[in-house]
Amino acid sequence: MEIKDKDFTFARKLMLEEIEVRTNVLLSGCMNLSLVSANIGVFICLKCCGVHRSLGTHISKVLSVALDDWSDDEIDAMVEVGGNSSANSIYEAFIPEGVTKPKPNSSHEERMRFIRSKYELQEFLKPSLRIASVSSGKSSLQSSFSRKLMDNFRSSNSQKLEGMVEYIGLLKVKVIRGKNLAVRDMLSSDPYVVLTLGPQTVQTQVITSNLNPVWNEELMLSVPMDYGPIKVKVFDHDTFSADDIMGEAEIDIQPLITSAMAFGNAEMFGDMQIGKWLKSHDNALLEDSIINIIGGKVKQEVQLKLQNVESGELDLEIEWLPLDQ
Repeated sequence: MEIKDKDFTFARKLMLEEIEVRTNVLLSGCMNLSLVSANIGVFICLKCCGVHRSLGTHISKVLSVALDDWSDDEIDAMVEVGGNSSANSIYEAFIPEGVTKPKPNSSHEERMRFIRSKYELQEFLKPSLRIASVSSGKSSLQSSFSRKLMDNFRSSNSQKLEGMVEYIGLLKVKVIRGKNLAVRDMLSSDPYVVLTLGPQTVQTQVITSNLNPVWNEELMLSVPMDYGPIKVKVFDHDTFSADDIMGEAEIDIQPLITSAMAFGNAEMFGDMQIGKWLKSHDNALLEDSIINIIGGKVKQEVQLKLQNVESGELDLEIEWLPLDQ
């Protein structure tokens, strides 16, 4: 089954272009977070969807990530909240002792009680954010309530970002092989690959005297909320002098993370394509890089033409690992 381009293009627009994947929705405890409460600003699962709809759209307006049309205001509201973790820090600030969050196998009644208490009755909120009555003037009250929450989100998010790095997941990068790498010694090279993401740097083993090395080596990188591309460099190892560069490239990880987050728990789906990083004149791809769910895992095959060098290609496979795995 191949997902239509418009589906993952929209998911990219919502979660990458606007939210820029700065939301750790996979920490919520629900599975298959393919729906959103647009006015609350949280991702929800199919099991919670019915309860949210029963609250009425003045409290929770349910939309599909991929199938519904979104207004700019609705996208902006999601951006303001910043994801489930940020929302829960407000809506669940004062959960009483003995009250537990629903689990994936919780009954409908348990979900109903918790979700109503959380969003409609506002029982877990900081007292200063609560609105005493929602029996009349629902729209204006909810609007007032939303404004108070947004002010609180802006304040808390601003404080959170100062001097603190938050991670949204992990990447397992398998460096498979190099092809036709450049000669840097007399007749060959001793290549190794260095990957950099933000302040993190990892590297493969050195393979001696080989222009077509096979590493099949897995390297792990943590993905911060404010991430950029993975920078890839290939070096020739030298014993008595500085290592020589053998080419470089960048991997845009936004399409992978966007697709993975849009589908939530990949184990709920069969094998299928869920996204694509397109080859263009301003990237190093040899061909379009396809993002698939394979065996319950989100993986992407990447073939790179090394830049700023006379020759060389690199084959890699990237796997997205949510923090709850």
